[in-house]
Amino acid sequence: MGLPAAQRWWLLACLAGVPLSAVGAAYPPNTWLQVGPVVVGVGLGWWALRRWPMSNASVAWVCSFVLLHLLAARWTYSSVPYDGWGQAVFGFSIDKALGFDRNMFDRLVHFASGLCFARALVELCIVYGRLSRRWAIAVMILSVLAIGAVYEIFEWMLTIGMSAEAADMYNGQQGDMFDAPKDMALALLGALVAWAGRGWVLAGLSAPQRPDHSPPAPSAS
Repeated sequence: MGLPAAQRWWLLACLAGVPLSAVGAAYPPNTWLQVGPVVVGVGLGWWALRRWPMSNASVAWVCSFVLLHLLAARWTYSSVPYDGWGQAVFGFSIDKALGFDRNMFDRLVHFASGLCFARALVELCIVYGRLSRRWAIAVMILSVLAIGAVYEIFEWMLTIGMSAEAADMYNGQQGDMFDAPKDMALALLGALVAWAGRGWVLAGLSAPQRPDHSPPAPSAS
């Protein structure tokens, strides 16, 4: 089964973003750790979507997150110059206005992970897991927490063998010893925002029909 044109364009946009993110990256030693999985993910996604179709909306939300990740990876997350962009466009410092004392772009991406994956997770639960809408929302929130925890463990294991500089650049802790739980909390917040606006999360998704086990009505004699 072929993919809808919109989904093909979203996947190709993610693939095109890889060299744009990698060429001239701020910290080249970590570049392929951050953009390499996108290449693999696009290939797997193309195959999986042909086997298990998803809505254009779910694919668009997930790919939007991937593109945001590639933008952050260009500057290894902790050096994304959003404050400079804000001063150039709006004429004031975003960090100073909001009282930030660190680069907060990584926090934005973690929040976006919970928000952008919500629709796809709910769709998987309803269409392929045959769950009700209520249970699909609950599983989505729990899945965002679980994925965040697994990622933080993976990140920790990966950086054990790195130099201190490379590990700090990859993790983006910026001296915050509570970076991992804060990242997970923001992903959860993104999922809760999706739950609060669940109208767009559930749009076009139908709960599975429950089989009717009631006894047949007696026939008139």
